[in-house]
Amino acid sequence: MAILNRTPISVVVADKSSLVRAGLQGLLDEDERFELVGIAENGEQFLTLVDQQPFQVGIVGWVMPGIGGRGLLDSLRDRPNAPRVVIYTGDPSTDVPRQVMRLGGAGFCSKSEPPSQLLDTVARVATGQMIFPFVDVRGLHNCPLSMLTPRERELLAALSEGDSNAQLASRFEISIQTVKFHLKNVYEKLGIGNRAQAVALYISENS
Repeated sequence: MAILNRTPISVVVADKSSLVRAGLQGLLDEDERFELVGIAENGEQFLTLVDQQPFQVGIVGWVMPGIGGRGLLDSLRDRPNAPRVVIYTGDPSTDVPRQVMRLGGAGFCSKSEPPSQLLDTVARVATGQMIFPFVDVRGLHNCPLSMLTPRERELLAALSEGDSNAQLASRFEISIQTVKFHLKNVYEKLGIGNRAQAVALYISENS
């Protein structure tokens, strides 16, 4: 019986880590099911590739400089023929898969899982399936800010008022280094890359 040659699944990788990008390139190049057609360091580069050439699946990090996973998914929602996106992250928050599903992502895979699971997830997503760990759908439409601690929400509210890091430190009687630590956690939990995106999300969720 003749074996039919299937067209490889076209994939673009976007991740802030050069090691992760190189590792994924090696995995995809070694698997004949896939064809790696582009690599991006952040969401902006990924969206540029979307405009330049059609491809089927994106493997995307959740936290990236500039446009992160959340912003990228939001940008793709209104684009015709947008690629399916699998979020691949080491973020331990159990709420991230729920956010990905709510934003229209096609799949989620943790970096703690074996690489074979990521490849199988991409292959199944390319066929039209949605692949996620267990997600409590009762909270699917919850405000994404709900995953923040009370202090993080207070800092974000003050940030939306235009406070600088020094002003935040003075207001909450903490060091500037502690402010930076809290804001880094906020950005990572929300899948965003900077304070402008954090403020925009806060305003959109409270308007």
